[in-house]
Amino acid sequence: MDYFNYKNGKLFAENVSVDQIAEKVGTPVFIYSKATFMDHLQKINEAYSGLDTMICYSVKACGNVNILRFMADAGSGFDVVSGGELYRVLHAGGDASQVVYAGVGKTDTEIVEALDAGIGYFNIESEAEMENLIRLARQRGKQAKVALRVNPDVDYKTHAFTTTGRKETKFGVDIERAIKVFADYGENPAVNLCALHVHLGSGGKKIDPYVEAVEKILPLIDRLRGKGHTIEAIDLGGGYGADYESDTAPSAAEYAAGIVPLLKNKDVKLILEPGKSICANAGIMLTRVLYIKHGGSKKFVIADAGMNDLIRPSLYDAFHFIWPARVDEKFAAHKRTKDLKPEGAEIVDVVGPICEGADFFAKDRALPPTRRGDLLAIFTAGAYGFTMSSNYNARPRAAEVLVDDGKFCVISRREVYEDLISLER
Repeated sequence: MDYFNYKNGKLFAENVSVDQIAEKVGTPVFIYSKATFMDHLQKINEAYSGLDTMICYSVKACGNVNILRFMADAGSGFDVVSGGELYRVLHAGGDASQVVYAGVGKTDTEIVEALDAGIGYFNIESEAEMENLIRLARQRGKQAKVALRVNPDVDYKTHAFTTTGRKETKFGVDIERAIKVFADYGENPAVNLCALHVHLGSGGKKIDPYVEAVEKILPLIDRLRGKGHTIEAIDLGGGYGADYESDTAPSAAEYAAGIVPLLKNKDVKLILEPGKSICANAGIMLTRVLYIKHGGSKKFVIADAGMNDLIRPSLYDAFHFIWPARVDEKFAAHKRTKDLKPEGAEIVDVVGPICEGADFFAKDRALPPTRRGDLLAIFTAGAYGFTMSSNYNARPRAAEVLVDDGKFCVISRREVYEDLISLER
């Protein structure tokens, strides 16, 4: 699952004690394991090796330029959703031809930047966006390669904020409308409309929705080819599950076992946009306990990290396993689960210092007895942790640290107060 493990009661990131990182860098801090990134990327590549597959790591999940650089060196392409993300990829040495660009609201400036960079595919979400891309491509004297985003109307059974594959979302067009889009734009010289894009959402932990989506899209490919259109690729997006709890998400091989047989001999390139399945378990957030507080029947563990650092529990009611960085052997956490309640544990709320009632990481959670100064590890924080962090309450953002075997380095320094006002002068 990852390379964060306890040795003699102390938590290590690969071969570095997280205590050592906290002592040098401070808290809160995001700690990433390079070995975990590489392991997850390799497993995806191996799982889909039977097809012509392009893996495009989703930058929005965890986009530090130093991480993107070693991902690019490992041969990864990239999924971007903004001009800033494309800038990060290019700055990291990513191959523009292996970039897919999604998003319903690309600005003219962003589209021109992507045209000039020579990206692989624009994932187009509407006729209005297609018209605008055609206009800008003509102005630049370029032809844009396009994948049309199609909603297969598959219920992903995930949080309402993270499902995107139904007809009623703002993303993409339905299958019948897709036929008309190809009829209207399939021969336009400013665009090469040659691929389909499907993205069901984020957080699902079942293979069946992906299988259902492919089974719905394959007849569409046949219909479009029957009308003379070229379909060279199908982009199945991202959203593949990660183990926020131990052994709860399908592996890359298990996803592939459902998808690969459907696409064998279909003469299409497969594009995947994995994000959290690569990076979620590649990161933890380390925070230090400030205070223990009692309120009525409640016990609160107040930490120095807040919802501005990791907003997922507040925003999505997301579960993150939390455990002290140092524990007695009797509290060894062999599995990271919601219902882990070892004898002697206390039921607490783990909260932050933000002036919001929604500032929490866990409610009614069993933890080993905790006191001021202890370090807590919030696991599976590599995806949508730092990238969604903010300066709310005028709090400087946390540092980011990368561990590589027995070494670590700061890849994003902790912000200071001067950073908070540097753009306001």
